[in-house]
Amino acid sequence: MTRQIERLRPHQIRDALAACSLIYLPLGTIEWHCEHLPVGLDALTAHGLCLNAAEETGGLVWPPLYYGTGGGHSGFPWTVMMPDKTEIAALILHTLRRLAELDVAKVVLFSGHFAELQLAMIDSIAASWNSTGATTRVVATAVNRADIDDFPPDHAGLFETTLLAGLAPELVDMNQLAPIGEDDNKFDRFDPASPIWGVVGADPRGKAPLSPTVLVEQVVRSLIDFVTFEMGTPLA
Repeated sequence: MTRQIERLRPHQIRDALAACSLIYLPLGTIEWHCEHLPVGLDALTAHGLCLNAAEETGGLVWPPLYYGTGGGHSGFPWTVMMPDKTEIAALILHTLRRLAELDVAKVVLFSGHFAELQLAMIDSIAASWNSTGATTRVVATAVNRADIDDFPPDHAGLFETTLLAGLAPELVDMNQLAPIGEDDNKFDRFDPASPIWGVVGADPRGKAPLSPTVLVEQVVRSLIDFVTFEMGTPLA
């Protein structure tokens, strides 16, 4: 059975949450990720990682939210970044209130977009929610908080490219990037003339220290470890 809640009928949702009353709520953006990656990468990776985690922990995965806030790519093509976190926070809080009314015990806010403003928003939502003494417990984390040795997170660089390749390889097209050349460093990466315009971090054309499959496994393990530590075991 799929873990995607939007694809389930009510009795399937009841059965899954009876076994483990846990919802993953993935968050992302529509944002420029250079020419070789889709603009929905942040939400796509968050959703895919949550689905992988739920296979082990149990629970269900909410459809990803494709609106985010913060970061330095607001003016790039095909980017819709919310200028204020208020609207996004309102959507998340309303969802949490409804899930609480439906007796969901635990919710994980997991963001594939990790601009500082986005991280501050999800951390604040979780802290303020839990301070009310609500029965439903909420925790928040993000892709960049996975501690992967020698492979730091980035924006549209080697890390995000490898991660998406491990989740949806058909969405990565390295042929859209010119080969590494001697003139690459002539241009600031925030200059449209750069062959890797908008990339922040390691050049995606380089050699990754981990295979896509192994990177996904390690990030998923980090997420599962976080959820079980914060929520306690058993998760059901």
